[in-house]
Amino acid sequence: MPARIAVFVDVQNIYYTTRDTYQKQFNYRQFWQHLSEQGDIVIANAYATERHDTQQQKFQSALKHIGFNVKLKPFIQRSDGSAKGDWDVGITIDVLDAAQQVDTVVLLSGDGDFDLLLKAVKVKHHVRTKVYGVPALTANALVNACDEFVEITPAMLQ
Repeated sequence: MPARIAVFVDVQNIYYTTRDTYQKQFNYRQFWQHLSEQGDIVIANAYATERHDTQQQKFQSALKHIGFNVKLKPFIQRSDGSAKGDWDVGITIDVLDAAQQVDTVVLLSGDGDFDLLLKAVKVKHHVRTKVYGVPALTANALVNACDEFVEITPAMLQ
């Protein structure tokens, strides 16, 4: 029986880390094909902020076409100039729920806040954990918490 895979994409994190490091965008279609060769993708969530921007809506539509469930949270611009659109809690809840139903949890993010989450699902649900991230911009705690860290390299970009 093929491995059941759940994938969770921290879209903002992947966008900024690939842009800042390589000046390119992550190739989600190629990633999906690569992952589907490793098992059945039974859950695929991409977490993004909604800015009502045409280019962003096209991107979100492309993600849906590939097979992702796109979850949107409003982008909030604070009066002091800072912004909020963080999905950490939403991703955490979804990973905890999914871990009961899958063999592998795949996280695309460099955010070290997810290290405790990966450790918890490995212990509680005995799932394999994989993280895809840009090496220079992925927290060491996250790399150390997962079973396998996959470096996002220029070959994975478009």
